[in-house]
Order: sequence, then C-alpha cells, then structure tokens
Amino acid sequence: MLLLVSLLLAATLTTPGTQPQVAHDGDRVVVTVARGDRIGVLRSTDAGRTFREATSIVPAGRMAAGMRRGPRVAVTSSTVIVSAVVGAQGGGKDGDIVVYRSTDQGTTWTTGTVVNDVPAAAREGMHGMAATPEGLVVVTWLDLRENGTRVYAAVSRDHGATWEPDVLAASSPDGAVCECCHPSVALDGHAIAILFRNHVGGARDLHVVRSSDGRTFTAPAKQGTGTWALQACPMDGGGLTLDPRGVTSAWRREDRVYLSSPLEPERFVAIGRDPVVAARAGGLALAWTTRDGVMLQRGSTTRLIGAGGFASIAAFRDHTLVAVEHGGQVTVHVVPRE
Repeated sequence: MLLLVSLLLAATLTTPGTQPQVAHDGDRVVVTVARGDRIGVLRSTDAGRTFREATSIVPAGRMAAGMRRGPRVAVTSSTVIVSAVVGAQGGGKDGDIVVYRSTDQGTTWTTGTVVNDVPAAAREGMHGMAATPEGLVVVTWLDLRENGTRVYAAVSRDHGATWEPDVLAASSPDGAVCECCHPSVALDGHAIAILFRNHVGGARDLHVVRSSDGRTFTAPAKQGTGTWALQACPMDGGGLTLDPRGVTSAWRREDRVYLSSPLEPERFVAIGRDPVVAARAGGLALAWTTRDGVMLQRGSTTRLIGAGGFASIAAFRDHTLVAVEHGGQVTVHVVPRE
C-alpha cells in the first residue's frame, strides 16, 4: 500500500515561463523554460538547491511550445546542449530541430544548428533529447517529411558539435505513428532507447525501439500487456530510463498511469496522466499529473507536490527536483529523501 503524504516543499526557483525541462551531470543542473520565442536557461552547481539565470537563447524564428512542445536540454561533462523546434512561420506550418551549445555554462551560446536533413520535417513540434557525460547526444522527433508521421533520430558523438545524417527510427505498419504524442529518448553508454506512442490496428500504445549504433533500430516493442483502442491522439507520450538491465517506461493508458520495467511487464501506478520517470540511487522517481496537481512517487511514498503540470524531474541520492508549470510560471521543488 502506498503512503500518501502532502507537505510544504522547498521551492528553489520560481521564474516566468512554461514547459520546464531539467537535466544534470552530477551536481550541475540546468533548467530550460519557454518564454514566448525565447528560451530561458537557469543553472545550478549544487544539485538544484540554488539557481542563477544564464544567458537566454533567442531562436531565429518562432518556437513551438505548449502541450509538451518546447525546448529540451541535455548536459555532458563539458557542454550544455539546448534544442527547440523553430520555424519562420511556426504554428505547425514549418519547423526544424535547432540545437544550441554552450561550453561556458550558459554564458554564451552558439548559433543554432539544424539537425533534421529535410527542411520543415519537424513542424509537429514534438521532440526529445538526451546525452551521456562522455558526449553522446541523441535527438528524436515526430517527422513529417513523407505522408504519415514517423519517428526520426539524429546522433552527435562530440557533445553536439557535429551531427550525423538523420535516420528513421520507427514507423507504423498502418502508415503513421500517433501524431502528437511526444517521443522520449534515454541513453546508457552507447545504447539508445526511444519511447513513442504508436498507432497500430486502431490502438495507441507506447512502444520502444533500441539501437547500439544510432543508425539501425530494432522493431518496435510494445510496452505493457493491455491496449488502448482510441481514434484520437491523447497528447501524452510518457518517459523512460535505460540501464544494463533494460528499459523502464512510464506511460498513460486511458486515465491511468502505468510503469513497465525489466522486472514486470506492467504495473498500475495511479489515476493520472503525463508521467515522467528518472533513475536514482536505489530506485526510481516517478511524477505525473492529477486533478489535484503533480504527484511524486519514490519507493513506497507518494507526495503531492502542488498545483501545476508538465513535470520534469531529476533524481539525486538525497533529493529529487520536480519542475512544474502553473499559471505562466515554472517552479522547481526540492523533495528530500524519505
């Protein structure tokens, strides 16, 4: 039985913005937020206990943001990498995956580099990014270069400085994957896993593809044992982690959040939506949105973080950072270890 705890948590950051994303390498933490057509960047050197504003990024165009559209961030041992879907017109009319880099912790940024090979192919605005400390960076997105939505990916092996040609990571035998559920990517060494919502035979279930080289991917593997027959996109993509044991994924089916791991094919977590997951020492941290606000589960304890949604999390040995959007502001909560 889960223990539900509601308590006042410390907020280390409240800032204007929407669609927060958190990434870290050790105690170095970076948070990005969408601020209109600017990207706000905040950094911490003490595992998120305090933050300072870094230099904002101003894309040369209109940036997709909202409903899990928005900037993404990854941190390697030497570089902060921020990505966004940017177009001259925006609004789904055009859009490319544009990547910005900083080697001085956000004081200066490179001009944007377009990652997708076919112009405007990323105009749906849904994408994900992850990196390893050693400098492997992978971006994945919903791609519209052909009729029907597919999942594409691109790889950098030098901290985002250069990018290999993009590749098809996943497609549906029915012609299109789910059209507007964001994909996610996780890395472990050279191993890559991408989570996306497929559309097969009228069902919209989460699937995972994997790669060891960033060029060829496995056939999609369905997550969980049940299925969701649905004729519309729920705009809910889930999250995942990857380690030597395999993939752990969190995802929504109907009005419920589930967890799939190498130990169990499916576990009901709670009523809710929009789950995200992060690995931590000794277990997992899992957050999702309910009518009451954002919930966080670690081990046997579930806590109400507060009002808001679109959570992003980072897990540390003695605490978890939970960034949420609410009323045009982003708040980062520090949740101490039980």
